[in-house]
Amino acid sequence: MDPVNQADLIAHVANATGMSKADAGRAVEAVFNGIADELAAGRQVRLAGFGIFSTAERAAREGRNPQTGATVQIPASKAAKFAAAKGLKDRLNNSQA
Repeated sequence: MDPVNQADLIAHVANATGMSKADAGRAVEAVFNGIADELAAGRQVRLAGFGIFSTAERAAREGRNPQTGATVQIPASKAAKFAAAKGLKDRLNNSQA
C-alpha cells in the first residue's frame, strides 16, 4: 500500500468538502500549523475520536559515533508524540475484519 502524502490529503479534503484544492490546501496547512504551534507552546492537542498530540522530553545523553567510535554528547530535545483515541483504534481494527 502506497503512503499518502500531503497533496493526497489535500485532494481528499477538497473532494470531501467541495472546496477548491487551493482552499483545501490552506485549510490543511492551517490545521498542521495550529497543531505545531500548540505543541511548541508546551500544550497538548486533543482531537475527540482521533487522538492526542503531545511532546516528550528527551534528556541529554552520551552516544558514540558509529564510524569512529568517538564519544559524542547528544543534547536534550523535545519530540512529538501521538496517542490514538479509542475511536481511531476501533476504526483501524474493524477495517481489517
